[in-house]
Amino acid sequence: MRILIVEDDAMLADGLSVGLRLSGFTPEHVSTCADAQEALAHGGFAAVVLDIMLPDGSGLDLLARIRDTANRTPVLLLTALDQVDDRVAGLDLGADDYLGKPFDLDEVTARLRSIIRRAEGRAQAVLEWNGLSVDPAKMTAQYKGRALEFSPREFAILRALLERPGVVLSRSALEDRLYGWQDGVESNAVEVHIHKLRSKLGSDFIQTIRGAGYRLAGDEK
Repeated sequence: MRILIVEDDAMLADGLSVGLRLSGFTPEHVSTCADAQEALAHGGFAAVVLDIMLPDGSGLDLLARIRDTANRTPVLLLTALDQVDDRVAGLDLGADDYLGKPFDLDEVTARLRSIIRRAEGRAQAVLEWNGLSVDPAKMTAQYKGRALEFSPREFAILRALLERPGVVLSRSALEDRLYGWQDGVESNAVEVHIHKLRSKLGSDFIQTIRGAGYRLAGDEK
């Protein structure tokens, strides 16, 4: 699940990136409004972590431009400007949540999971399908009563499928969950991870739809 970090403090952005990656996200970092707009034009982000004070403009102006284009990607404002008036302005411009600096990484990841769930229309934090239960917050899974372990990329693909059960996701859509928009993509990465998931969940848990992509098999039970 790709998260765009828009932050000009390199040390803070590095810390955020490490924390988000450990929580199962795929973070990408830019430091200016211009670079953020270019990244968002490519799409595929589950959420944006946005600073307000940026070297080439205000994050609030960027937020307004994002919303003016009908882009509904969830936005978490993360800034030192934490007075009531600042929070009200950010929320009224279309931010989904607001967190002041300094912050706790666990709270950042929890707030991101929350705004992403709301954007997806989900109330439940745990994802379930045909005996599989996945907790994105803890990055744990149980299948028919037994604990399973997945690599971060296996987890990312499985989570993508669980978030849209029954929907066919193309290879490129799954690659978007694994790689940043500037990253090189391994030619057979999705197939390799699907194979590993099937080895743990059963060969018929994930269907291949020839020429289209992959989906979870069957109906939810």
